[in-house]
Amino acid sequence: MQTLENQLRYAQKATGALKRLSDKDKQDVLEIFADTLAVNVDTILAENMKDLQRMDPKDARYDRLLLNRERILALAQSVRDVALLTDPTNVLLSSKTLPNGLLVEKKTVALGVVGVIYESRPNVTVDVAALCIRSGNVCVLRGGSDAWFTNTVLVQLIQEVLERQSLDVHIVQLLPTDRALVAELLTATKYVDIIIPRGSQALIDFVRENAKVPVIETGAGVCHTYVEATADLDKAAKIVANAKISRPSVCNALDTVLLDRAIAADLLTKLMPYFNEAEVKVFADADSYSILEQVEYPYLAQADAEDFGREFLSLQCSLKVVDSFEEALEHIARYSSKHSECIVTEDAEKAAIFMDTVDAAAVYVNASTRFTDGGEFGLGAEIGISTQKLHARGPFALEKLVTEKWFVTGNGQVR
Repeated sequence: MQTLENQLRYAQKATGALKRLSDKDKQDVLEIFADTLAVNVDTILAENMKDLQRMDPKDARYDRLLLNRERILALAQSVRDVALLTDPTNVLLSSKTLPNGLLVEKKTVALGVVGVIYESRPNVTVDVAALCIRSGNVCVLRGGSDAWFTNTVLVQLIQEVLERQSLDVHIVQLLPTDRALVAELLTATKYVDIIIPRGSQALIDFVRENAKVPVIETGAGVCHTYVEATADLDKAAKIVANAKISRPSVCNALDTVLLDRAIAADLLTKLMPYFNEAEVKVFADADSYSILEQVEYPYLAQADAEDFGREFLSLQCSLKVVDSFEEALEHIARYSSKHSECIVTEDAEKAAIFMDTVDAAAVYVNASTRFTDGGEFGLGAEIGISTQKLHARGPFALEKLVTEKWFVTGNGQVR
């Protein structure tokens, strides 16, 4: 019977070699990896096509699975950017000498073995490998079967780089996609220090409910944009359109638009040309449905209760007309996944209240939620967007792939 124990044992053993690497050693590995990605674009595309041929192009996951020359070169540049980031380990957090002469210091250290479970996103393979190497962590990657060929070639390339640098190839490993083995990974407390799920809410819930290894969640994004009565409607239409249309399959894309009743008709008049061109299907509440029906918007459906609090991950969204600022806040509090929330307003007081009171990892005034991203926030590549409150929140990047360790130096003291 196949098990993961050997792979996990090798991963744990590799942590020792990785801890001994200098800052420059880790940077060199990543620079060579970036060059290797750029040189092997055609090889990666060929393997990616094998995965794409097994998926319906209409599937919402297709765009997340798709790699092209531009995306691969962008991944290579992302690896170079990570190499240039400051090493988050060995940072002195505190230092004091006790009355008995003991020197007590606290420093940042790598987490150890990081297990990441994710779905149809081969870019995650590259991002996680780069971030873990830069932060001195070993990673074991369990991608989805949809991306098996792409993930396999990407991990082979990084392992070739590790081998050329006389390093342990088990610093980065790809695990089998057999679902029966996931439980073994989630309970491998002897070998794995942290598990990070990245994908659907169902995946995240499964990991949280079954893991014995500590979990850092990168949550699903149910993102709202509330257009308040004082909003600049031209600005609002562009923000809402960008948040929904620019890349609908990602977690920071908009899911629900809340419209103040006073501006609902005017805002929809300005917004619908954008939505119509992109063929966005709108699930509208009774008030917004009536407005859109009058202008004969072609991609219209009546919203059901489950269309609110729903992560669409496609060119679909829900609309709701609200009577007040407080009603908008209550709706967001009820349905938000605590990922990214936005208000479009010219009222500075309401903007401040929104920013202070809405419980989300990222809150926006007059800007698209699509900016919730490690690269956009200047953090480099990211593991994902954390919606929890312990250890990491928001874009979960290099700076959070560490923990703390106490270093105590004495000269014969006894207690």
